[in-house]
Amino acid sequence: MYHQHFIAATLLAAAGGLSVVAGAASAAAANAPANAGAATSQQTIVVLGDSLSAEYGLARGTGWVALLEKQLASEQIAARVINASISGDTTSGGVSRLPVVLAQNKPTHVIIELGGNDALRGLPLKLTEDNLKKMTQAAQKAGAKVVLVGMQLPPNYGADYSARFAASYATVAKATNAGLVPFLLKGVADVPQAETLFQSDRIHPNAQAHPAMLANVWAELKKLLK
Repeated sequence: MYHQHFIAATLLAAAGGLSVVAGAASAAAANAPANAGAATSQQTIVVLGDSLSAEYGLARGTGWVALLEKQLASEQIAARVINASISGDTTSGGVSRLPVVLAQNKPTHVIIELGGNDALRGLPLKLTEDNLKKMTQAAQKAGAKVVLVGMQLPPNYGADYSARFAASYATVAKATNAGLVPFLLKGVADVPQAETLFQSDRIHPNAQAHPAMLANVWAELKKLLK
């Protein structure tokens, strides 16, 4: 059983109250195409996520998305990474802004790390699942391969709700033939002394945790890369 307190707190942090970080992430996403356009690459990877991907509370370059760039370089895979993550985002927010992200960046791959905030806000599971499917299909229609990055909920959400929430990612992945990472925080929130892998606020994973988060995503993403 994963560490209940830290998962709940992580979802809470991702849900709101981080407008400064959201603004910075939004600005970074807006500026990324112009900055990255100077480099020639065969593949473009867009990460559409919330605070877990927006490098909240970390030194720049230590979050899992930044580590992904280093992983690609070490594997000699020609690709650029655009982090279009915004703290507090929901799947509905993702559906709304994805068309612009796709048009601006023309990605070959899209990593969708959204949904935890939907659960925290008590949004209908059907809405979350439908939004995940809409985003996946929109990205695929634009020519991108998709990886869905899932989240799991602590037991206090209720066993049935938690199981159905986790299953929604697998359902969409199967229906759309997308890649699937069942749990972004595997090896972080489900290990003994999980508190050592979180920042002092006991909410956000610290820099020590992000390599494990990257490993979870990389295991699935690498299957889809040239």
